[in-house]
Amino acid sequence: MAANGYHIVNGASRPLKAGIYAPIPSFFLAQTEDLDIPSFEAHVVRVANAGVGPLIAGSMGEAIHLSHSERVKLIHAARKALDNAGLNNVPIIAGTGAGSTRETIELTNQAAAAGADYAIVIASGYFAGALAGNRAALKAFWVEVSEKSPIPVMIYNYPGASGGIDVDSDLITELATECPNICGVKLTCGNVGKLTRIADAVGGPNFATLHPRKNPQAPFLVLGGFIDFLVPSTYANGHGAITGLSNLAPYAIAHLFRLCEASKKDYSLLAEAQRIQGIIARGDFTIAKASVAGTKYLVERMYGYGGLPRKPLPPIDPAVGSALWDHPHTQDLVRLERELSGKRQV
Repeated sequence: MAANGYHIVNGASRPLKAGIYAPIPSFFLAQTEDLDIPSFEAHVVRVANAGVGPLIAGSMGEAIHLSHSERVKLIHAARKALDNAGLNNVPIIAGTGAGSTRETIELTNQAAAAGADYAIVIASGYFAGALAGNRAALKAFWVEVSEKSPIPVMIYNYPGASGGIDVDSDLITELATECPNICGVKLTCGNVGKLTRIADAVGGPNFATLHPRKNPQAPFLVLGGFIDFLVPSTYANGHGAITGLSNLAPYAIAHLFRLCEASKKDYSLLAEAQRIQGIIARGDFTIAKASVAGTKYLVERMYGYGGLPRKPLPPIDPAVGSALWDHPHTQDLVRLERELSGKRQV
């Protein structure tokens, strides 16, 4: 339980459910690079109203550019905004990975005290040359963090942000089996085979009985880090995705998740799920190349706020941004989002 009890609702933690989660951008004021809290709060509520859960201080949130106190401030702001909007039961996942195990544990405790319900933790890539091939050291990292965390911890596997460290399915399955306070994995390696193997290992009828979670409200979820393979991952018994694209198109992506789940019971819905998946997959392919700066640019075009990343991360060139907005893949996604959200304005 967090020290201040923020993540407790009527005596029970906010459940971690299968579904779609958005790594929320951290918005900054143009002149000072200070946090733009009003834009941040508005965006958290926007995605949550669409049925998408917020993840604070992840890669899209430029966690590496945030101080400890700024991460805490964002978690406080997100919780306050959600509660004020009547979204009290929406959980907050917070990124707490840092350079050392010690600092990661410190950040995780601070996040819990600020109101985070769950933590997501990446292994630092600064010493990747020593860590990437050291299975025992990587395992010890997540074991210790999960044991000392007051909230359940999710593994974040993103080789692109951790110096190439790519945790394999065997190690992730071991951690799922042996660490009752680990509640899932985000696979931004994009490896569908890895997702399939892990989902199979944790999805068996006896897994929950043989390996119960410390918090029964936090089952082990296997989540993709991209949204372009949600249909196949659904049929491999995956549990959804944490995807940056849901900042731009939360209604469309939440709709795709519901459609995928429903298609397992009504096969006639699969063709429509595949059609929607195609639109979203093409959008993800095109927009992901522009990274944080491109996503912020598109969010600003779509919703009127977004701004620039913190230096030294460069902004997108205006001409490139305009071309990205006008790209057929982007416009197809925008039309779908506006249709599903009930907003058809040009």
